[in-house]
Amino acid sequence: MRAGHLIYKVENLDKSVKEWRDKGFAVEYGRAKNPYNAIIYFSNGPYIELLAATGMPKFFKVLLNHMGYKGVVKRFDSWDYGAERWCGFCIEKEHGDLKEEINSLGKYKERGFYMKNAKRKDTYGNELKFKCFFPAELSLPFLMSYFNIDPKPRNFVHPNGYERVAKITFATTAESSKIIRELLDDPIIEIMVTGEAGVVKEVVFA
Repeated sequence: MRAGHLIYKVENLDKSVKEWRDKGFAVEYGRAKNPYNAIIYFSNGPYIELLAATGMPKFFKVLLNHMGYKGVVKRFDSWDYGAERWCGFCIEKEHGDLKEEINSLGKYKERGFYMKNAKRKDTYGNELKFKCFFPAELSLPFLMSYFNIDPKPRNFVHPNGYERVAKITFATTAESSKIIRELLDDPIIEIMVTGEAGVVKEVVFA
């Protein structure tokens, strides 16, 4: 697996879109009507998601809690109500489903939520389909399959000159670091063992 995308939690989506555009990044909203996120694509490597809210109904979180997915709900709540910061990290698989990768999580595979039929329609009318697995253990990144179609621009350079995310530093526990290293094949990701519950420490652009 490789770095998929980074989630940057924002309090006000329109304000944050303007701020990132002022920094020289090309930003597009996640959907045309009532967007709750925005995307900063690069031609290669991970992209950035500016996230104001998950858009997940409260009743669904209540249902997940009742089903025993309290850790998963805690992850979603941090994306809905947390402070403005880097708050999520996804590793992705280019082809196929996530069954093999989920099995490699060992004891965590039974304590995560597998979303097999996720989709969204972007501002160009493309229906992007994908699968996600959200571990209950917050020191692990979530897993995602790649989209059914590639939404990334080709040979694109942002107005500020950046072409890609060159480095991601992710701090986690010793146990989770072993699992992540077994899953990953991506030189841009640096794993730090700090005992923290999955914190993105640094993102470097090039």
